[in-house]
Amino acid sequence: MDKANYKDKSYKRIKLLKMLVMCVAGILINLGGAALADVLHLPLFLDTVGTVITAGLGGYLPGVTVGLFSNIVKAIISDSASIYYGFINVTLAVITAFFVQKGYLKKIYMLFVYVITLSLIGGVISAIITWFLYGFAGEGISVPIVKYLYNNGTFNMFQAQLLADFLIDLADKAVTVIILIIVLQLVPDKIKDNLKIDGWKQTPLSKEARLAARNTENRTMSVRTKILLLLTVACFMLAAVSTIISFILFRNSTIEDHITLGRGVAYLAGSVIDADRVDEYIELGEAADGYSYTEQRLYNIRNSSYDIEYIYVYKIMEDGCHVVFDLDTADLKGSEPGDIIEFDDAFSKYLPALLAGEKIDPIISDETYGWLMTIYQPVYDSNGVCQCYAAVDISMNQLRDDQHSFFAKLIALFLGFFIFVLTVGLWLAEFYIIYPVNTMAISASSFAYNSDEARTESVDRIRELDIHTGDEIENLYKALVKTTEDSMKYVTDIQEQAETISNMQNGLIMVLADLVESRDKCTGDHVRKTAAYAKLIMNKMKEEGIYPDQLTDEFISDVEHAAPLHDIGKIKVSDVILNKPGKLTDEEFVEMKKHTTAGEDIIDKAIEIVSDTGYLNEAKNLATYHHEKWDGTGYPKGLAGEEIPLAARIMAVADVFDALVSNRSYKKGFPFEKAMDIIREGLGTHFDPNVAKAFLDAEDEVRKIAEQFGREYDNNQEDN
Repeated sequence: MDKANYKDKSYKRIKLLKMLVMCVAGILINLGGAALADVLHLPLFLDTVGTVITAGLGGYLPGVTVGLFSNIVKAIISDSASIYYGFINVTLAVITAFFVQKGYLKKIYMLFVYVITLSLIGGVISAIITWFLYGFAGEGISVPIVKYLYNNGTFNMFQAQLLADFLIDLADKAVTVIILIIVLQLVPDKIKDNLKIDGWKQTPLSKEARLAARNTENRTMSVRTKILLLLTVACFMLAAVSTIISFILFRNSTIEDHITLGRGVAYLAGSVIDADRVDEYIELGEAADGYSYTEQRLYNIRNSSYDIEYIYVYKIMEDGCHVVFDLDTADLKGSEPGDIIEFDDAFSKYLPALLAGEKIDPIISDETYGWLMTIYQPVYDSNGVCQCYAAVDISMNQLRDDQHSFFAKLIALFLGFFIFVLTVGLWLAEFYIIYPVNTMAISASSFAYNSDEARTESVDRIRELDIHTGDEIENLYKALVKTTEDSMKYVTDIQEQAETISNMQNGLIMVLADLVESRDKCTGDHVRKTAAYAKLIMNKMKEEGIYPDQLTDEFISDVEHAAPLHDIGKIKVSDVILNKPGKLTDEEFVEMKKHTTAGEDIIDKAIEIVSDTGYLNEAKNLATYHHEKWDGTGYPKGLAGEEIPLAARIMAVADVFDALVSNRSYKKGFPFEKAMDIIREGLGTHFDPNVAKAFLDAEDEVRKIAEQFGREYDNNQEDN
C-alpha cells in the first residue's frame, strides 16, 4: 500500500467500497453455491465457498461478515432456520483466516488437518443444531444416511445424526477447500495484498513491524487479551441476561397459550355435558341415554389438538373423584363410570374449592400421569348447582421440547453474533489502540542517545508514526513527539555545555600540567608526548586483542585525558632537585621519588571534592604507580606484575621512552633505534611484556610522534 495515501479520504472510500464488494461477492457465492447444489441434487452444501474465499483473501473481518450475513440473507429469502447456522459459517471464516495467515495451507498435511477441522465444525455442530431444531432425521440432505445408520443397529439416533452430518460435511468441505486452493494459486500476491482489509490510524507497518508490535512482552496481560476478555465477558453477560429474559418470556407465553387452550377445551367439554343427568351417568354409564353420544363428542374435542392429553369428567366428593367420563388413550384405558379416583397430592390444597363447586386456577403437576397442566371447568345443572367438573390435561412435554429448541436457537444466534462482534472489536482495537500504543512503546524503548545522528533518526522514527486516532491515543502520541523533540533539544544543549566544560577542564589540566612541567626545564613537551604514546599503545593493544575486558572505549578515553597528570606530584619537589644539571644524590633521589605519593595525595583531594570522579581514578593510578616495574623493583610500593594498574603499566613504557629520546640538560637524547632496543630489553623486567610488545609493534607510529614533537621543539627553539 502507498504510505502516502493511507489518510486520504478517497483512499478510505475506496477501502470501504472494496470491503463492501468483497462481502457482497462472498455472500452471492455462498447463495449461488447452495442454489447450484440444490438444483443439481448434489449431496453437498456448497454454502460456505464464499466465506472461505473471502476469509482467505481478505482476512478475519470480511470473512466473518460474509459468514454471518450469508445466513441472514438466506433466512430472509428462503430458509428461516438458516440464521441458526450462522455460527458455523463465522467459525469457518475464523479458522480459514488463521490457516491462511499462518501459511499452513502450503503444507500438504496441514491441508488435511484444515479439511478435518472444517468438517468437524460444520458437521458436528450442524448435527447438534439440527437435532435440537428438528429432532431425529428431521431435516437436510443427510436424512437418508442418518436413517440407514440408525436402522443398521450400530448407532443410536444421536450418534447416527452426528456421523451422517460429518460424512456429508467432509465431502462438502473437501470440495470447498479445493476451490479455495485454486483461487489462492490463481490470484497474484500483489492483488492478495491489496485485498487485505486494514484500518491504519498511523503510517502503515511492514509485516515484520506488525509482528513486533503484536508480540510485545508484558508484565501481566496484553491489551489485546484484556480487550478480548472484556468483550467476551460483556457479550456473555449481555447474552446471559437476554437469554434468561427471553427464556422466561417464552416459557410464560407458552404456558399462557396452554392455559388459553385448556380453558377453551374445558369450557367446550363442559358445554356438551347434561349436568342434570350426571348422577344417572355415574350409576348407569354407557347404558344411560345419551351417554355414548356425549362421550363421542368429548373424543372429537380431544382429537382437535395434539397438545390435549386427557379429557375426563369427575364429580368431586369427600371420598374422591367419582368418574363420569374418562376417555381412553392409546397408552391408557380410562376409568369406568362410577369409579372413585383418589386425589393427587397436587390437588390437596384445592379440595375445599372443588367440593364447594368453585373455579380454581390451572394446576401444573408432574406425578402419576406425567408433566401435565390440568384445567377444571365447573359444570352447572339447571338450578345453577355445580354437579361435576370437566377436566382437561394439557401435555407439557412439548413445552419441554420447545424450551430446548428455543434455548438452542438462542445459543446458536448468540455465538454467531458473538464471534462477529469479537472480530470487529479486535479489528478496531488493533488499529486504534494496540498498534499505535505498541509502536510508540517500541520506538521509545529503542531510542538511541549515543550520537547526534542516532538521536535525530530516533526522533524522526517517532514523528513518522503519524498516529491520528482522533482520541486520547493521538493526544498521547503528540505529547510523546513534543517530549522527545524538546528532550533532544535539551540533550543537545547539555552536550554542548558538557563539551565546553570538558574542553575547559582538559585545557585547565593541560595548563596545570604545563605549570608543573615549566618548573622542570629539562622535560620539554613531556606530558603531551607521553599522552600521545599512551594513546597509541592502548589503540594497538585493542587492535591486537590484548586485555580486551579492560581496554574499553571509556578506559582509553580516561587514560588519555588523565595522562598529563602523571607527574602532578612534582609540584611538591624542590626546584633545586628538579632542575639539577647533574646526577642526583641518594638523598635527592629519595625526595624525587616522593612526587608519586604527592601526586596521589593531590588527586585524592580532588576526588573528595568532585562527585563524578570521571578519569580522576585513572589519573591517581598514573600519578602513583607509573614508576613501578613489572618485576617489583619499582617505587613507591614495589608492586609487581598485574598488581600494577594497567594505566600505570602503559604510562611506564611511554614515560621511559620519552625520557630516553629527549634531550636533557644533563644528557643528550638516545637515537630512536637505541631507545626502542632499551624498551625491548625491559620486556618482562621493567615493563609489562604485553604493553611493551604493543609499543614495539607500533614502531612506525611511535617514530612519527617522536619526529613530530621533535620538529615542534626545534621550531620553538628557533622562535626563542
